Amino acid sequence: MTIAADAALVVASFFIGAIPFGVVVSRLFFRRDLRNEGSGNIGAANALRTLGRGGAIAVLILDALKGALPVIAGRALDGTTLAAVAAFAAIAGHCFSPFLNFRGGKGVATNFGAVIALAWPAGGIFAIIWLAVVLATGFSSAGSMLASLAMAPALWYLIGTPGGIYGLASAVLIVYTHRANIARLRAGAESVLPLFRRPAPICHPERRFAKQTGVEGPLLSDED
Repeated sequence: MTIAADAALVVASFFIGAIPFGVVVSRLFFRRDLRNEGSGNIGAANALRTLGRGGAIAVLILDALKGALPVIAGRALDGTTLAAVAAFAAIAGHCFSPFLNFRGGKGVATNFGAVIALAWPAGGIFAIIWLAVVLATGFSSAGSMLASLAMAPALWYLIGTPGGIYGLASAVLIVYTHRANIARLRAGAESVLPLFRRPAPICHPERRFAKQTGVEGPLLSDED
């Protein structure tokens, strides 16, 4: 019974993670579709650029909850190991959503929510690294990858082996979903996140780069 319940939670976590809240929020409250706006990403960074701070905050919170709730349920049901597996399932669902033909976002906000639920100090480390990198470089993608990579040692130290394995697996997945961003960063074509200023309509350099080189990621996205 425990194995069946654990498996059911992991499957449910995948489908919870697969809910494309960026699309839901943009279409329900803004009568727009994030997939057709800005970079085309369904995550909070593209929401900030195209919907403004209110829309971005809503998408960020909802995507983070997709990671946090499976962790809470998994820990209550069968401990930290199940919580970590459920968290990874949620991120995978977000990145490869069956509701979007197995495409999706980058998984960063969902990972952030999972990390907070697994060990809140690690969530603080994640936020500090992300913010420091974005303030220094302007690139949300760079901050997301570096913060995610830091979670393997942080979670291993705070909650042990299950946390370390989760941190490593989630970092590998998030770097993979950022492969187009890595190419744009190397080419000097990555767009800057308008963190503390009102975003203005621009011709996104990542779209020009994709047209010129044929290198593009899921949904031409630059963040989750």
